[in-house]
Amino acid sequence: MAQQIHTFLMFEGQAEEAITFYTSLFEDGEILSITRYGPDGPGPEGSVVHATFRLAGQEYMAIDSYEKHAFKFTPSISLYVTCADEAELDRLYKALVDVELMPLGNYGFSTKFGWVNDRFGVSWQLNLP
Repeated sequence: MAQQIHTFLMFEGQAEEAITFYTSLFEDGEILSITRYGPDGPGPEGSVVHATFRLAGQEYMAIDSYEKHAFKFTPSISLYVTCADEAELDRLYKALVDVELMPLGNYGFSTKFGWVNDRFGVSWQLNLP
């Protein structure tokens, strides 16, 4: 098998909700696989042991950690989306914004750009070249 690199997202109980939301936002969004914990754990029954999903041709992985951690997602790592048109950028921005890091605007390096954290804490940069 050829070497691959995937973005890996660790949630604490919201993995399936997040990937269902993300795959609904992109035309080719698709959940490829989900394995859930059973009644014997160690995570809560039904939570995600491991999932793979695809957005814009890129595969991602996600889990629900049954351990609580002192860390969360940080904007220092973000998903960068180059949008096809302004309508797409506006739609994604509106759907994803929970915390606005950089409001929609022209920052000189693109026609329109915005940076947000979504309700799950994942950071997204949305760009219109």
